[in-house]
Amino acid sequence: MNRILLASAFLFSTISTALADEIPSAVPAALGQVPAAVGAAPKAPAPKLVEPHLHIARSNVAGHARIALTFDACMGRADERILSTLVRERIPATIFVTARWLKRNPAAVAVFLQNPDLFELENHGQNHIPAVDTPTLIYGIASAGSPQAVRQEVEGGAAAMVGAGIPAPHWFRGSTAKYDLSAIGQIRAMGYRIAGYSVNGDGGSLLGAVITEKRIASARDGDVVISHINQPTHAAGEGVAKALVDLKAKGTQFVRLEDVEDTGDDKTTE
Repeated sequence: MNRILLASAFLFSTISTALADEIPSAVPAALGQVPAAVGAAPKAPAPKLVEPHLHIARSNVAGHARIALTFDACMGRADERILSTLVRERIPATIFVTARWLKRNPAAVAVFLQNPDLFELENHGQNHIPAVDTPTLIYGIASAGSPQAVRQEVEGGAAAMVGAGIPAPHWFRGSTAKYDLSAIGQIRAMGYRIAGYSVNGDGGSLLGAVITEKRIASARDGDVVISHINQPTHAAGEGVAKALVDLKAKGTQFVRLEDVEDTGDDKTTE
């Protein structure tokens, strides 16, 4: 009996000691009294981001609105529903390509180069990284995070384009189309105009066909439409193709960015 009592006392002592080891850290946390770690760096504030707008010069001709169609080719494959419509209907557009997309889509690149009257090819970056020079997440995508990384994203995209036989680009549009002001200044100093937009046609290619068609059809004289040409399995592409045909039937004048004067905010085109 004494042995049992001694064993129980020893077990109770062991458990009490283990709990005591936890209490010093648990009690202050519960009371909200945990002191700040000595020498801990303060959390950096989130960068102020902008999503610039871009408009082109209006036609000011009733029934013949002037619209610039722009398409991002981020990653993935070419959406033949859109590409074939542009070629068949002879609708000009500006295509922003990444280095990653160029590598995977040589056939589509060949179509672009065979139709220089239709397609203006511009820079969407090397690896589809947001052109923000401080670390942050945008729609879950890590930003470039430094001026050096922003420069690499821009220069890497341009180098891939030239390597694919495409003329050197003059416009840049970063992943997510969001920037901080210092990155905008840096990219402009590199000689690029930065392409915003005024109509989000397909919500990042995540919208359905019907709503995508309605959004693009709502474009007015002087608008710049952004959509995607790299998601052939998404329903949005069907809506894009249908809207293009409808707009052409209404007498819309389609232009590329290089063909018309433009105005961008946040000092993206000044």
